[in-house]
Amino acid sequence: MEAFFKTHKYLVEHTDAPVRRNLMNEIDWSDRLIGIKGTRGIGKTTFLLQYAKENFDTNNRRCLYVNMNNFYFQGRGIADFAMDFYNHGGEVLLIDQVFKQQNWSSELRKCYDQCPNLKIIFTGSSVMRLKEENPELCGIVKSYNLRGFSFREYLNLQTGNNIPVYTLDNILANHVEIANEIAKNVDIAEHFNSYLHHGFYPFFLEHRNFEENLLKTMNMMTEVDILLIKQIELKYLTKIKKLLYLLAVEGLKAPNISNLAGEIKTSRATVMNYIKYLSDARLINIIYHPGDEFPKKPSKVMMYNPNLMYCIYPIVADRQDVMETFFVNMLWKDHSVNQGNRDAAYIIDNKLHFHVTSANHIRRTRNSSEQLYATYDLNIGQANKVPLWMFGLLY
Repeated sequence: MEAFFKTHKYLVEHTDAPVRRNLMNEIDWSDRLIGIKGTRGIGKTTFLLQYAKENFDTNNRRCLYVNMNNFYFQGRGIADFAMDFYNHGGEVLLIDQVFKQQNWSSELRKCYDQCPNLKIIFTGSSVMRLKEENPELCGIVKSYNLRGFSFREYLNLQTGNNIPVYTLDNILANHVEIANEIAKNVDIAEHFNSYLHHGFYPFFLEHRNFEENLLKTMNMMTEVDILLIKQIELKYLTKIKKLLYLLAVEGLKAPNISNLAGEIKTSRATVMNYIKYLSDARLINIIYHPGDEFPKKPSKVMMYNPNLMYCIYPIVADRQDVMETFFVNMLWKDHSVNQGNRDAAYIIDNKLHFHVTSANHIRRTRNSSEQLYATYDLNIGQANKVPLWMFGLLY
């Protein structure tokens, strides 16, 4: 136990989160069992350590961070360790990468039942289905998703500003005033283009090649998050990776499931399952027409965020595709997104009709006052034409 406290103290004292994530304010910290899911490389470990740094002195031993990567836990279960910590005055146990422990869900249930005053906060992969696949946790676990940096968070980090979160209703009603205020202090276009290329994942702050780092992360998502958690045999890994590549280079369109099945030499049903796994891993987004859902064929498949598009060789990051991918990624956190009646059209929350397009395209076509336009090439909009970058202020 002493070694774990020593590691905890070192990690917390050397944690310096560049941005205080908004999720920190959204979580109800009074709950006893809290799960924080997110894609690999998104900053879950930093999030846990930042919570410890903000709420506990490193010397009082009431809070402890442990990582299930430690080989120690191959010989000792979470519940046994947690009981020991609890009996020595422990109050909050932070468990990183909980899925690395066999039978982790039943172990967490034991902790919950045997240590009534112990709070456990754990991280896991976005692929995990905490309640659907782990009935022993139903009714006792509260699950949250940690996302990559929004454009707002990236902008605050790069410029030193403190731009607040805006709701979608607020943006639609006041986008001209909000944009004018922000544009006074920052170069929107320059920062927006940089964000689309490398701003979603926190490791752009590291002094390493961003694309290589992201490629390694993408491989880990398939090799560990999907295969390990979904218990897929290693021999199928190449099929999943090839499918991801084919979906990426095909761009934003409805996938031809029969062709994809032929390309990776598997059944149509398996292709659909693999697409779902890639979506769960936050490597792609699946768009459906209103009323449709898995296992129906998607109306469109796109990469999960624009950063991923710049890592696929040969690079096929079509500007229109990049802008639509950004729009969907930002809206997806708190809103439903469905396919509209045109290629670049989307229905938000089953009522708002958006068209993602350039300002030049709007000028060349007859536009409707009932249609909302998420418009790139605009720093400041007007009426129903909202600058696309502003949807990056939603979280």
